[in-house]
Amino acid sequence: MQKNQEIEVKFYLNDLPQFEKNLQGLGAALIQPRTHERNLRFDTPDRALTRTRQVLRLRQDEHARFTYKRPESGGNGSVSSRTEIEFEVSSFENARLFLEALGYQVYVSYEKYRRTYQLPGVEIMLDETPLGDFIEIEGSDPQSIETIAAALHLNWGARTLESYIMLLDKVKALHSQIQNMTFDEFTDLTITPAELGLTPADA
Repeated sequence: MQKNQEIEVKFYLNDLPQFEKNLQGLGAALIQPRTHERNLRFDTPDRALTRTRQVLRLRQDEHARFTYKRPESGGNGSVSSRTEIEFEVSSFENARLFLEALGYQVYVSYEKYRRTYQLPGVEIMLDETPLGDFIEIEGSDPQSIETIAAALHLNWGARTLESYIMLLDKVKALHSQIQNMTFDEFTDLTITPAELGLTPADA
């Protein structure tokens, strides 16, 4: 992965356990076991960051981390390519207070369980989310990502470049009671890939 650059694609999956077996069959190394993530997205009151497709996020998993992202120009459109600056902080709660003191507000929270595997040149994240099961493949260039996707028998045409927040917005348009992408809010709600505008890549 290139420094301060995120190049990735996302796929919706029907059968995450089988995909994990296929991944292990290719010799992928588990570099992060199943870990719960809590994420807070911040913005100004007038949503200035969202309007310009910038991301300011605070994440708590095994560590607490600040992340800033912005889209890159000149991409080929086959993958998501963004500038990414990320660093650890010592306290999740103090980091939140710091951002709020600067005038930023939490406008959405989301959570997932993630496992991360590594193959030469790429990392593969297995995500269990309230929206369903996904994988993300992150690499140094689009070709290496597409090559691994083919080796894993994924339908390249089923990939999505949308973020989880963009997918959540589709759910919120259909289910007005949903505000955040948390397991508690989705307790009595099952989302189909069709509602997300997606096709399972392992169909």
